[in-house]
Amino acid sequence: MDRPRPSVLVVAAKWWPLSARLAVALRRHGCDVYAVCPRGHPLTHVSGIRHIYRYGGIFSLSSVRRALHDCRPDVVIPCDDGAVAQLHAIHEIDPSLRPVIEHSLGPPESYSIVENRYGFLTAANDLGICVPKTRRIESAEDLAAWHAQSAGAAVLKVDGESGGNGVRITRSLDESSAAWRELREPCSAVTAWKRLAIDRDILSLWQRRRQSVREVTVQEYIPGRPANSMLVCWGGKLLSLVSVVVIAAEGPTGAATIVRVIQNERMKQAAERVVSRLKLSGFYGLDFILADGTDMPYLIEMNPRCTQLGHIEFAGDGCLAGVLSAVLRGEAPPPVQNPIPSDKIALFPQALAAGEVCRPYIDASYHDVPSDEPRLASALMLKSWPQRQWLSRIYYAFNRFDRRASPTLFEELDKAGLAR
Repeated sequence: MDRPRPSVLVVAAKWWPLSARLAVALRRHGCDVYAVCPRGHPLTHVSGIRHIYRYGGIFSLSSVRRALHDCRPDVVIPCDDGAVAQLHAIHEIDPSLRPVIEHSLGPPESYSIVENRYGFLTAANDLGICVPKTRRIESAEDLAAWHAQSAGAAVLKVDGESGGNGVRITRSLDESSAAWRELREPCSAVTAWKRLAIDRDILSLWQRRRQSVREVTVQEYIPGRPANSMLVCWGGKLLSLVSVVVIAAEGPTGAATIVRVIQNERMKQAAERVVSRLKLSGFYGLDFILADGTDMPYLIEMNPRCTQLGHIEFAGDGCLAGVLSAVLRGEAPPPVQNPIPSDKIALFPQALAAGEVCRPYIDASYHDVPSDEPRLASALMLKSWPQRQWLSRIYYAFNRFDRRASPTLFEELDKAGLAR
């Protein structure tokens, strides 16, 4: 007797491709997929989605709440940090939706830790996980005391940002002080409306209404290479994970564009401890730095949602989306059908946006083009939907600056194991 197909609601506010790629994989592995996203989002170009709910910018929280009530999914999957924050907010105000949110993400007592960088790293340190020295900065005196005790570079971070935004690497007290003042400043009404109208950031108004002075942390700078793990877990048990080291990224603190799959037992142990301690369910990402000289992984933060690797089929491990789908159906994970042929992955279309500097790396890697979804592949080759609108084009014609960070290469071709 066939089991019923589990229903999944994908919630995406950011214009990132990862939500669309994950939706394709979930559908392929036997889920009925629903989505909440803005107009023109990559999810709107995915075939087979049962229903797409419009994510409104004025009443964004109500958009998600209505979708949850309407489709009553078995699981809800947030695809960016703002969507996570809105699910936590809905959990507070709507008791009828608490069961599906807790079923999907884990217990509510973990939410405050998951959302707070300092709280999360404190919990990780208590679990014996290697983390950089970190301090919450509440005043200029705190920052001066930090630099008096810690020589060299520092990393300042603010809660509520993602994708490398809200991170500053500084090399002096003066630089740190300027970064702290910038990061902690609340978003103005003018900026929030600009982000909504021009950039189509549909959470800008909601985030401004709920923010006060933003919490900033300072972290010890660990020289090394960024690495990350995407994991799938259920009821506090780690089911599977994929770990990679970053070969190229959108700037020194930006999102990865080309990665290499690795096996790192310490990264896996860190994931197991975090998942067990917080009793997590769903998809999560852990960011690390592999220290120069030792390759010791330092855990630097958590992404409390899916990242860029959940849709890819790996030899031996399969696909993280497939693992979750099997759990929802009460079945064993499916056999691997079409594993990627390389341990180097050029993420599409992010790697192409880096320009010719990354072309040799792309040619020597598996280029993760969604060839089974031609409409999606074509859409991702264009500028994002907001950037193609007249209002945005006019605004940036008179406010010329390059919003794209220069690519950063963390491995040379020979060191990355790529042919010259």
